[in-house]
Amino acid sequence: MSERAATARLKPGLTLYLIRHGQTDWNRDARYQGQRDIPLNETGRDQGRRQGDILKRRMPGIAAADFVSSPLGRAIETMQLVRAALGLDGNGYRIDATIRELSYGHWEGELASDLSEKDPEGVTAKSSDPFGWQPIGGESYADLQRRIAVWLEGLERDTVAVTHGGVSRVARGAILGIEPGLVPFLDVPQDRILILRDGAMTWL
Repeated sequence: MSERAATARLKPGLTLYLIRHGQTDWNRDARYQGQRDIPLNETGRDQGRRQGDILKRRMPGIAAADFVSSPLGRAIETMQLVRAALGLDGNGYRIDATIRELSYGHWEGELASDLSEKDPEGVTAKSSDPFGWQPIGGESYADLQRRIAVWLEGLERDTVAVTHGGVSRVARGAILGIEPGLVPFLDVPQDRILILRDGAMTWL
């Protein structure tokens, strides 16, 4: 049984634009990435530019938002591509380690297709409790949701955040009260922007 999930509320009227970084070769190959610093591939760079183009319709107001990136290189490069597409200073954002990806511990670098043979006990444990399962040396989704809930509660103004798939999932879990067992399976497209505000979500 999963442990209790952390919840969060955005400040009234605040809008959060959550952008998942563009594709990497490890994403393409279904290799567990976690906190490994894997660069974007060309598809990922195209996705980053497209996300910036999508946000252009929110100009000039979006330029006044707080822009924040995970410290991992794939997120930083996506942020720079987004800001370039918006015609904004490439360095006009901050880095926050709080929104780095879930750590997959001993699974990082492994192909998903190999794990049933390499770590059958881990695969079984994860299947039994996908929200609460913790890889060796890593984090559970419950851990990640606690981390991100604190970050969400601390946001003071409209924010454009370039982060990761796991972070996108738990942010929705915390704000929308999604059943914990469903959180690890939420869709995390790399070419769309998730908008969270006032307990509701939409996609751009």
